[in-house]
Amino acid sequence: MVAMQAITSPGSLLTLLGAVLTVVGTIAYATDSPNISLAGVFYGIPLLLGGLALKSSELPPAIRLTKPAEFRSLREQPESEPLSTLLKDVTRWRYGQKAHLESSLEALKLWNDDQPPELLSVRELEEHGGYGLGLRFRSNGVPFERWQAKQERLGRFFGPGLVATLAPLTDAELELTLGPVAPAISDGQVDVVPS
Repeated sequence: MVAMQAITSPGSLLTLLGAVLTVVGTIAYATDSPNISLAGVFYGIPLLLGGLALKSSELPPAIRLTKPAEFRSLREQPESEPLSTLLKDVTRWRYGQKAHLESSLEALKLWNDDQPPELLSVRELEEHGGYGLGLRFRSNGVPFERWQAKQERLGRFFGPGLVATLAPLTDAELELTLGPVAPAISDGQVDVVPS
């Protein structure tokens, strides 16, 4: 699936189209068909160069571990909008960035210019009856302790009414879970408290 995804990236498609037009234009020029050769060469070479430029700055989408239809009803609720926007952002091709969520991680001071955190995968989940996301990162140059120090701010940063939970998976990987604040029941009343 990852190989297919790389082939269908906008940069790959543009490069392929430019290469085909350039080859067709060159063959048409060699066989003395000026109408086809002009279009092929004049459109093909710029498309080929543009596609190669995109490929050089391409950041593939994070791997989506859940099927799009699984959590549709939760995702489409109005209070789920910040997380559904985040999901759309990390599951599309990006250009000119070192890593997904680059500006967010920089603002949270969870960034290292030489070894930025790398978002590996994203999964949708149900948290306290609401919509949540699990983001798996390779922390690279940002130690887990620094993530823990920002844990309280992480939930608020990505949207109102969200709480963040961190779990180390390996020495180099962690999972950031974002979900709604857990309701607490006290004396027959429901109070909302952070989990």
